[in-house]
Amino acid sequence: MTELAKGMTAPDFTLPTDKGSKFSLSAHRGKSVLLYFYPQADTPACNNQNLDFTANAEAFAAREILLVGISPDTVEVLAKFRETYDLSPILVSDPDHVAIDAFGVWGEKLNYGRTYMGLIRSTFLVGPDGKLREIWRNIRAKGHVERVLKALG
Repeated sequence: MTELAKGMTAPDFTLPTDKGSKFSLSAHRGKSVLLYFYPQADTPACNNQNLDFTANAEAFAAREILLVGISPDTVEVLAKFRETYDLSPILVSDPDHVAIDAFGVWGEKLNYGRTYMGLIRSTFLVGPDGKLREIWRNIRAKGHVERVLKALG
């Protein structure tokens, strides 16, 4: 598979959300969508990342950007995650790696000297035309939301 790059059309997908609905990227053409992929709900870095996006939701809304978090967690886990932390972004469940594979965010990771396969924390800004405007790969959760907002101006 070719690695995604700015200017390419974002892969479309339809997946369930924690609220029982379906999210299709193509249904949001005409709007900017920020897709952020995170490894696992209710873990320290993922909690902080989702709480940071929630805390800055108004800043993204002012830029007319829809926030969508995607993880391999089940719908049930995501529903509890939202309730526990009062999260505002759309939370999408991808246990079968439909979007995760399409966006190339599953790969080899190294942690404490151990190599394993896992989700590589990444963020993609999809423009109203469906094209990738910005890509942040293999990011650190701490300070990421602020860096994204700074890049957006």
